[in-house]
Amino acid sequence: MTSTTRRNRDRRTIVGFATLGVVGLAVLALRDPHVSGSYGFCPFRALTGLWCPLCGGLRATHDLTQLRFADAVSSNLLAVVIVLAGIAYFCYWAAKRWRARATATIRVGPRGLAVIAAVAVSFTVLRNLAFGSALAP
Repeated sequence: MTSTTRRNRDRRTIVGFATLGVVGLAVLALRDPHVSGSYGFCPFRALTGLWCPLCGGLRATHDLTQLRFADAVSSNLLAVVIVLAGIAYFCYWAAKRWRARATATIRVGPRGLAVIAAVAVSFTVLRNLAFGSALAP
């Protein structure tokens, strides 16, 4: 494969991912998840009555699209961190690939998965305890 063909393929990939992201954010910006049931209900919450680590994530992302950062953090701090880190990484990756520079992708090994699981479980437990209720949506 020639470098021009590879560069064009990389650029199409970047544009494709960016388009999917923008469409997803536009849907969340236009359809307010603060309206009860507008996107359905969390099955974990429906079954257990507890907040899962992503409960409030749609509301947080909607608030981010409206530039209401305090509201976003109050809906789901973890989701705000994930969304902002994801956007930052995508911009870094896309800029490197657009200029045809090699970039290492993030690889999560067993230790990384353990850390991610520990953060998610800790966040879930904390937001469901009385003293951590500020983290609940």
